[in-house]
Amino acid sequence: MKDKENIIELSNKNQLIEYFERGSKQPEQWGIGTEHEKFLYNKQTLKRLGYDTHPGIRQILKLFQEKGWKPLFENENLIGLTKDGASISLEPGGQFELSGKNFHNIHQTYCETRRHFEDLSLLCREMGVISVALGFDPISKSEDIYWMPKERYRIMKAYMPTKGDLGHDMMTRTATIQVNLDYSCEKDMIQKMRVSQALQPVVTALFANSPFSEGKPNGYLSYRAHIWNHTDPDRCGFLPFLFEDDFGFERWVDYLLDIPMYFIIRDGKYLNCNNITFRAFLNGQHKLKPTLNDWETHVSTVFPDVRLKKYIEMRGADASCVSHIAALSAFWVGLLYDQEALDEAYSIIKQWDLLSIKKLREMVPVKALHAATNELNARNIASKILKISAEGLSRRARKLDIDNEDRYLWPIMEIADSGITQAEKILHKYKNEWNGDFSKLMECMPQEEPSSH
Repeated sequence: MKDKENIIELSNKNQLIEYFERGSKQPEQWGIGTEHEKFLYNKQTLKRLGYDTHPGIRQILKLFQEKGWKPLFENENLIGLTKDGASISLEPGGQFELSGKNFHNIHQTYCETRRHFEDLSLLCREMGVISVALGFDPISKSEDIYWMPKERYRIMKAYMPTKGDLGHDMMTRTATIQVNLDYSCEKDMIQKMRVSQALQPVVTALFANSPFSEGKPNGYLSYRAHIWNHTDPDRCGFLPFLFEDDFGFERWVDYLLDIPMYFIIRDGKYLNCNNITFRAFLNGQHKLKPTLNDWETHVSTVFPDVRLKKYIEMRGADASCVSHIAALSAFWVGLLYDQEALDEAYSIIKQWDLLSIKKLREMVPVKALHAATNELNARNIASKILKISAEGLSRRARKLDIDNEDRYLWPIMEIADSGITQAEKILHKYKNEWNGDFSKLMECMPQEEPSSH
């Protein structure tokens, strides 16, 4: 159940600003939350699992429930699970997502992620299912994918085509990894949001892992990133206003207020908002009165590169294996949870021209680390920022008296050193080892963990 405060009626903008102010935490309370998605296929047919197919998603959820996970239902359908502060949920096309517990260090989140992959892998083997962690479904056509029985997705499915031509692909055929991190105050949030937005294209390049669609190369290294650029300009993409002098909690609230709402939830029912903005809702242009719960719902239905909730979400990376999930967390923790590293990264990005960042961002889906403008070079930036992150992690380890978390950076250190992404490695195998036989890709799933150092 939602907190009681969430049913409080809203009457003015200050309440919305306070919502984000209450997200501020002292550094000793900062946590690390990871989210990761993967595609599930019938091993015999290579068709994506539906909710009630055999094998199917409901079956897998029930098996997790038998292992001690608590069920979440919607209209009598089992649509999610919770356990010890973690949750399992379903994306629109049945992408299987773990939102991990809020941990204090990456050693803990790595263990949780590895355990989840092992648990899922065991169930998949028993059921004749393949789990695939790529940024875009490499084989299925859009029309062949089953939609999950969630009201939220029914409304979004109808709305998406009115705003962009690839919204349904985003919903059903993309998969991501995310890390969610805290801020101490408005000033800290501003610095972290700016660094995160400026560097998100470089992270997309480092984690590019979606070169296939519908059984063949698609011409991109991160097709997922391309999809997001054609989903819904109202609520997705690059946010230049983060770099303006007036950016802060209030400016973020103003951004959210002018985005059309998807739905309002009352008594468990999803009510279509018919495209009104939250500002109009707050100003009384709807028969219902807005509550804090409505605001929280609305905040969760915007999808920019970096999203501010009561924490900051990094949304730029393609889905991948366990070591890369840990690497994403390590990269951002090293930069954002050590003040010296954050200041150094900020001093670098604040010199950049916004137009150059946007240009680099546009090139990354095709070129990944080979993307470069006159001013910015993705691979050079990646190498420089990774060094700063590693130093930040070393200082953090000494301060917290924990084993150094910089060990988790090694997969992306290798990618930055070579300039060769996971996407390019798979493409090389496809062309040279597999001779264009796409079935070999599916045979090598689930992705083997590269040997660690």
